[in-house]
Amino acid sequence: MKPTLIIGGGIVGLFSAYFLQKEGIEVQVIDQTDMQDNCSTGNAGMITPSHIIPLAAPGMISKGISWMFSSKSPFYIQPRLDYKLAKWCLLFFKATSETQVKKSIPYLNHITLLSKSLYVDFQLEHPESAVALSKKGLMMVYQTEAVEKEEIELAHLAKNYSLEAEVLTPADIRNLEPNLEVKARGAIFFPGDSHLDPGALYSFLRKYLEEKGVKFLPNTQVLGFEKSGNKVNAVLTDKGKIEADKVLLCGGAWSAELAQELGFSLPLMGGKGYSFIQDNQPTISLPTILTERKVAVSPYGSFVRFGGTLEIAGTNQKVNMNRVKGIFESINQYYPDFQAKFPQENQVWKGLRPCSPDGLPYIGFAPGYENVLVGAGHAMLGVTMAPATGKLLAELHQKKKTSMDIQGFEVGRYN
Repeated sequence: MKPTLIIGGGIVGLFSAYFLQKEGIEVQVIDQTDMQDNCSTGNAGMITPSHIIPLAAPGMISKGISWMFSSKSPFYIQPRLDYKLAKWCLLFFKATSETQVKKSIPYLNHITLLSKSLYVDFQLEHPESAVALSKKGLMMVYQTEAVEKEEIELAHLAKNYSLEAEVLTPADIRNLEPNLEVKARGAIFFPGDSHLDPGALYSFLRKYLEEKGVKFLPNTQVLGFEKSGNKVNAVLTDKGKIEADKVLLCGGAWSAELAQELGFSLPLMGGKGYSFIQDNQPTISLPTILTERKVAVSPYGSFVRFGGTLEIAGTNQKVNMNRVKGIFESINQYYPDFQAKFPQENQVWKGLRPCSPDGLPYIGFAPGYENVLVGAGHAMLGVTMAPATGKLLAELHQKKKTSMDIQGFEVGRYN
């Protein structure tokens, strides 16, 4: 029997392998890197059902234009002559309509809640994993009247989808963060959100899957596919041909190139983000988003990770230290007492979040193929949505009824 090949060893690929091996499927995971450090290991590790508004939200175009003129801004598209980028930007612009966003919200709501419940199950099933799912919630801190209005509107919207949301005063924030000053006009608190250490999760999953017989092929470049009719029979790599029963494209920001090899369109751009670790002094207790600067703050006891920026950069992985400076400068704007030290370039983690134009992932069968599935385009919510995506792909693979309606994630929606 031929194996199922998963192209992409990020967190989505690993959770797909996790649910497939539970079904007794022989799985091999191919990745072009050494699988030590990727988009899944250095992010904020937040599990955020509160994030039900897609990236392509109303108002994002005007904000994006103003941010384009600052090298330290939270969102940046590097102007360049690139047909794929121009097409992506046009589709992004169309997706920012109120109608499209209203269509997207229920899908994001259902997949993030499904993922959260799967994380709870995962932790119960693997107490040995030491993957601690913190249930401290998430605080969205704001400093300006304009953002306060936006965040309160979001809190009301979240409540319409049965999510808990509390509006906090500066005094409430002091109670939740007693160890240091938080310079804020107020905050929204989402008690249903969680966070974990993404590196610890990734390491555990990789080791667990190897023990369960999943074969990993790191440092392996996919060069093409051997096809007949509406099936892929084999994946062609720089290490030779690998025959396949089914193929899952979970290649993150590189999934668009793989789709092109297969003859269908998968509009996707890499959204480069950065993070760095600091000693947690004085101690920040709560996972937090510094909303005006779009910076995520993930505390893990003695250390804290700060991450942010979304630089639409294709698959360019060069570190732009000016953008790192934008994240760094936000720390003392919100935490005046925090002892921040600017990181060296070799201390900065970078990752390419795969961004679809409408902010919804691609999950399902590839157009024109009966044995190719896609799980890509999760943007900043890769860790949040990974278990649900893996579960849905395993269900489709086994021709089972899916755990939720996946029509909004249709892979061929731009073909």
